[in-house]
Amino acid sequence: MMDFLFAFFLTSIFFSQVCESKDIVYGVNCGGEAHTDSNGIKYSRDKLSDGTASDFGRRMSIARASQGDQILYQTERYHFKTFSYTVPLNREGNYVLVLKFSEVYFSGPGQKVFDVHLNGEPVVSELDIFDRVGKGVAHDDYVSFSIKGGQLNVNGNVMPFDGKLIVSFVRGSYDNPKCNAFYILRGTLDDVPRLPEPAAEEEEEEEEADDDEEENVPQQQQKQQQQPNGPQSTFQKKSGRPKRNPYEADGSSLITPIVMALAIVVPLVLCLCRL
Repeated sequence: MMDFLFAFFLTSIFFSQVCESKDIVYGVNCGGEAHTDSNGIKYSRDKLSDGTASDFGRRMSIARASQGDQILYQTERYHFKTFSYTVPLNREGNYVLVLKFSEVYFSGPGQKVFDVHLNGEPVVSELDIFDRVGKGVAHDDYVSFSIKGGQLNVNGNVMPFDGKLIVSFVRGSYDNPKCNAFYILRGTLDDVPRLPEPAAEEEEEEEEADDDEEENVPQQQQKQQQQPNGPQSTFQKKSGRPKRNPYEADGSSLITPIVMALAIVVPLVLCLCRL
């Protein structure tokens, strides 16, 4: 655990320096106040009027997010229909849109599913946050795009660009679209700090160890049942009356012949004396 925390600390320092050297052209904490995260990325207060701002997620702790960045995944903006953020973007170059989500309400898959579009181009399709990571867990999506010669290139599709990037959260068949936060970085995916991987390996190892212990218990019981004629404990009480040892000495076996001899000899002696 200490090794994980130390590695996370070093990673935070490294990406903090990286992000300071890169251009964060836009960032917003959807449904919340301004915030600077552990990587030095600045998010502005959400000023959008469409939809509803919510801090319902503050009732829980968000896994995979550092303690200082919990707020980015606890506040959100949602709407009963499609809503959009418009970002002015005039410089040419390569960019990455980083979208931040966490499911803080639903407790199963298939209950909130929506899409994300960039200037009308689908970049995230049928996003089911719970299905991806579960409830109360941070999840980031990354979208690379570029601007060159008045053209926007998204997923290999090129379209005219007028200096306005429109990030749309599109309502699908299940519940309302939402977003917890997002930012736009001028650079490539290599420049983007990533969330730590979910700690699933340790949990699986613990579950496997528990399963092995549970399997060993019936095996031991089965071995005990298969050895009913084995040596018994010296403290075990035997059933039934004890048998007499035929070789033990018995004085009563000598008395009977002596009595019979005396019964014969004594009358004989008395008869002889009378003669």
